[in-house]
Amino acid sequence: MQLFVNLFCRDIDRQLDFYRSLLGLAELAHSRSPIYRALGAEGFQFGFHAAPAYGLLALGDRVAPAGGLAPVSAYPTFMLADGAAVDQASTRVPALGGRVIKGPFATYYGQWQAVLEDPEGQVFRVATAVLPDGVVAARPPWAD
Repeated sequence: MQLFVNLFCRDIDRQLDFYRSLLGLAELAHSRSPIYRALGAEGFQFGFHAAPAYGLLALGDRVAPAGGLAPVSAYPTFMLADGAAVDQASTRVPALGGRVIKGPFATYYGQWQAVLEDPEGQVFRVATAVLPDGVVAARPPWAD
């Protein structure tokens, strides 16, 4: 099985460059069209749709308001090699035009992750399945 995740974007080239620079993924040139760009690795593709794709997919009624951010209805999580990679990605995001929403933290389920935003306000996470040495899992919010 493969997984393809796609974002609707105002500037597909800028989005492609942001994620390529942040994650070191290669462009899938065979997928390039006037309204689509994609990055990928074995088993997955991360794509960027331009505005005309809303109409092609019968989603014209879901376009974000002009100048506004798209609502968060889904987000990708990129599983990285280790905590240092999560920390490094979080540090690099602002220089690439994005924003750190929640810096690296321990989750209650034992991951080290950060919640980030790309240059167009799309939310995504970077995470690793192993907590850094000396860090313990957070207490579940319902345990209080």
